[in-house]
Amino acid sequence: MSTACTWRDAASVLAVRLDGMGDLLMTTPALRALKEALPSRRLALLTSPQGAAIGRELPFVDDVIVFDAPWVKSGDTQPSPSATAALVRRLHARAYDAAVVFTVYSQSALPAAMLLYQAGVPLRAAHCRENPYALLTHWQADPDRDPHTGVRHEVERQIDLVTSLGVDVVHTRLQFPVRADAKRSVRAKALAAGASTLRPWLVVHPGATAASRRYPVASLVLAVATLAESERWQIVIAGAGADVAAATKLAARTPGAVSLAGSLSIAELAALLQAAEAVVCNNSVAAHLCAAVGTPVVDLYALTNPQHTPWQVAHRTLSHDVSCRYCLKSTCPLGHHRCLAGVAPEAIVEAVTSLTATPTFRGIAPRRGGDRLVHAVT
Repeated sequence: MSTACTWRDAASVLAVRLDGMGDLLMTTPALRALKEALPSRRLALLTSPQGAAIGRELPFVDDVIVFDAPWVKSGDTQPSPSATAALVRRLHARAYDAAVVFTVYSQSALPAAMLLYQAGVPLRAAHCRENPYALLTHWQADPDRDPHTGVRHEVERQIDLVTSLGVDVVHTRLQFPVRADAKRSVRAKALAAGASTLRPWLVVHPGATAASRRYPVASLVLAVATLAESERWQIVIAGAGADVAAATKLAARTPGAVSLAGSLSIAELAALLQAAEAVVCNNSVAAHLCAAVGTPVVDLYALTNPQHTPWQVAHRTLSHDVSCRYCLKSTCPLGHHRCLAGVAPEAIVEAVTSLTATPTFRGIAPRRGGDRLVHAVT
């Protein structure tokens, strides 16, 4: 490692993305560009325990380092100061030539920048609203300040950051390869649960990490039951372990539906979504996986943050406008949840119907998605 190293010839780069799975997926075009900018470059990823599940599936990431950072929203545990100090020593020993800190606009890059500074990484880049002084060698001014006056999409934000370093971003689609073994295993699980292969699959994913981003299950039951009446689709319910109760309720109220909630790895979830004709979900990792694998998606989009709509895939975003939009809260601060609760079940039915108006074969290969500017807001 040399302090004379430039971004162009940095052989070992560390990407820092310490929040959730969806956030990491929206960073994949920038990550791939960082890796491919130099044929011999090694790209490491410092990420959260949740993000690691995504990072380990990405072929352009050579190494994944897991850290539950105390300065971002995380799980039930927080690392001790000694764990943070140990991470600094670990990064110092690996002697990275450069590091890029990726954040959403409401986060500060300075805690991660300080960690990298202490680890002796000579080149350090990030968006930053405050003056970072010596903590960043490449400071990208952050214009994303107020969602009411306009902020970039999360994908654009990260692409702009690496572009400012002289990196050419060729592939702007979200990236997540679907493994052949995941396709086989999810098919076996679906058939074992009673799914039919004689009709296209409509996948419904009721979960989201934040309560403020979950569409009311009772309303979703009504929408899915109506969709099932046409007998056009095999309804498949997906979700994490925390979504099993909601999935069970959906499956019980929808004749012929099967539930795989709580039984799929992230690789299997991606394979399931890729095999579907369309997907209904909240603003969650499922929506971003749909964008990565090219499956049309109806996104029940809570208005907590405007940056995370489906990227470069055919979609409908459904929300109900409220004066408290862009609150950035994980729990509705006013308790009415109206930005989602105000979406009628009939709007979901119409959105799915319009997205699938022209039946197309959904094979195992991803197809090119449509423009991201296709919206239906109620």
